[in-house]
Amino acid sequence: MKNTDTMKHVRGESLFIDDFTLPEGTLHAVIFDSPVANGKIKLLDIENAKAGKGIIDILTFKDIPGQNQIGNIIQDETLLAEKELHYIGEPIAIIIAESVDAGEKAKHLIQIDIEELPAITDVRDAFEKGSLITDPVTFSMGNVEKNWDLYDVVVEGQVDIGGQEHLYLETQGAIAIPAEGNEVKIISSTQGPTVVQRAAAKVLGLPMHKIEVDVLRLGGAFGGKEDQATPWAVMSALACLKLNRPVKLLLDRSDDLRMTGKRHPYSADYKIGLSKEGKIAAYEATFYQNAGAVADLSTAILERTLFHATNSYFIPNIKVTGISCKTNLPPNTAFRGFGGPQGMFVIESAIFKASEKLKIPATEIQKMNLIKDGDQFYYGQNAENSNAIKCFNMAIEKYNFDKLKENVVRFNKQNKLFKKGIALMPVCFGISFTSSFLNQAGALVHVYTDGSISVSTAAIEMGQGVNQKIKTVVAKTFSVDISRIKIETTNTTRIANTSATAASTGADLNGNAAIIASKNILERLQKFAAKELGKEYPNLIEIKNETVFYDGNETTLKWEELIWKVYFNRICLSSQAYYATPDIYFNRSKNKGHPFAYHVYGTAVVISKVDILRGIYEIESVKVIHDFGKSIDTKVDLGQAEGGIVQGIGWLTVEELVQNSEGKLLSNSLSTYKIPDIYSAPKNIEIHFLEDSTNNYGPLKSKAIGEPPFMYGIGAYFSIISAMKNFKPGLDIKITAPITPERVLMNLYEPIKTTAPTKQTH
Repeated sequence: MKNTDTMKHVRGESLFIDDFTLPEGTLHAVIFDSPVANGKIKLLDIENAKAGKGIIDILTFKDIPGQNQIGNIIQDETLLAEKELHYIGEPIAIIIAESVDAGEKAKHLIQIDIEELPAITDVRDAFEKGSLITDPVTFSMGNVEKNWDLYDVVVEGQVDIGGQEHLYLETQGAIAIPAEGNEVKIISSTQGPTVVQRAAAKVLGLPMHKIEVDVLRLGGAFGGKEDQATPWAVMSALACLKLNRPVKLLLDRSDDLRMTGKRHPYSADYKIGLSKEGKIAAYEATFYQNAGAVADLSTAILERTLFHATNSYFIPNIKVTGISCKTNLPPNTAFRGFGGPQGMFVIESAIFKASEKLKIPATEIQKMNLIKDGDQFYYGQNAENSNAIKCFNMAIEKYNFDKLKENVVRFNKQNKLFKKGIALMPVCFGISFTSSFLNQAGALVHVYTDGSISVSTAAIEMGQGVNQKIKTVVAKTFSVDISRIKIETTNTTRIANTSATAASTGADLNGNAAIIASKNILERLQKFAAKELGKEYPNLIEIKNETVFYDGNETTLKWEELIWKVYFNRICLSSQAYYATPDIYFNRSKNKGHPFAYHVYGTAVVISKVDILRGIYEIESVKVIHDFGKSIDTKVDLGQAEGGIVQGIGWLTVEELVQNSEGKLLSNSLSTYKIPDIYSAPKNIEIHFLEDSTNNYGPLKSKAIGEPPFMYGIGAYFSIISAMKNFKPGLDIKITAPITPERVLMNLYEPIKTTAPTKQTH
């Protein structure tokens, strides 16, 4: 796999925030944060701490020259707490020290007196108390309310879904460097450079052009650095501006776990109506989202939950409502899938419970209701080029699903202490930011006189291979060797007004912009080459493998000679280009429109084996048919699919976030929060690229890959509970995720009831 960063990573040469050579005189920032989840600050005394050895200054909200506000969608998030505290880990003061150790010691010298108040941590409790981020939102189609008595079977239930820690390898951090003219350069570990630039300008009271944000790469993000990289970058910039010295802020792992938000936990109520054959006629669901203490991106995430509430299925009557609830937890945030996985898990849970009542396999209900061309999504968009049925049928045929089921049945008959389960997981995921204005990107391409090429875009490389894809599309556009191309850092002075690298759109938006810029230069090259060769028609000029062809015939003109002659004749070898996704819109007053450029489809077959005595399990195999479009780089895409599958399985199996009633994170280390390791990952992952798929909206006809495979992990959950039911067919399983080994045992066996011993007399 020749990803552009592979060799640097292996050799340890790749630079991250903690690897940069620091300017002379760099100071270090340490954050003093709230020890309580809800309270009022009665006293904050920093004077004793300021006198500590190696302490340069301690900043509070009073030192902010601009606005103490970094809220993105809703303006409800302060950079530094003022009088009220809303979650454990909320920043209160910035300690600026000569070393991190000195700053950590000073934290213990700060005196704070807090009037502690009761904390809300449970999402249903928050809803009952009216603690909401904003008003509920409803998407609907058809008539749900009046038809329930017309269906053969109606199933109702509740689903509880846990959160998930991002656990990126590189923790949150930034370096701020002063520049002349009261300006600041921020080297940030962020998915959204412009988000950081805009927030820093607001807090520092400066115009945005005085803030430069630069990003080389991230050591992982998964959405956790889309919005939540902002405060740490802005804090470093605030200290830098105040002291006119470079300032570095890097959270250690324990601080990062405690102070940052996670994937949103949800609780949901559903009601589904079906015919006795399994045709879904109506579906209603209410999603209670645990947003945490402030909005962050919660409203947009909840909206995407509603967009994906029916997964791959067409349901004529539907009503889905989302309620974002405010609790005293760190603000939950973007995570791979951006709310889509929670919505899809609930509909799959409803189908599973309906299959129990109908006594037919869930796979039959899934197959019967798959969306096809011409069907309308309840948010107004028609299904076009739907590959849902094609992927589902191909998974059944290619992987011989009937034979796999027979093998599972045979195994279960032959084994008493181990049981296997099998599940199918179809996926339909919309590609575009659902906020239409974010679907834009810019690119700047320079061809240098030696024939080498520099490309700047808004894309952030965070391990997903977007730089490799952009290099590939530029190399193919010019038809030059990929070694000639360099992807520059993402910088707000070269590419302004960037959208975050998120929503699986990084390669789509920025790749298309890079192609347009490259084609602008290529057109100039063609015109010049035709003139240079004495040919009449520039449109017959082609460059193939760094050689100029005319009307299909090779000429003597090579790439490097062509570039030099173009430069010598004063023709521009640079181009800035802009791309905005066409044909997308959404009317939020009606909750109808065409929000997605296209959809990605696929189906996974998942087999699990459960140890009935111990509750532990293995994911034996995940076999997938996935719609990649025409892949730009099959190895990069394969790696993304495999990684997404394992991360999705982790979310619903072993990754359990636990807070106590006071809002303290108990799963606060890698000894108490488990992620899939080599032993818990599937024993076999097999991925087949759907053939004959294309996409007019993707660069080189490709489709986005970052988020859709994550949802295949949902199949692991239902294969595990299928295995449990193969041990106890009448088992009534409460749908709660993650399905940890402890939960497996608690579902399989009733707790032993003990009685107090009778009193003996002698």
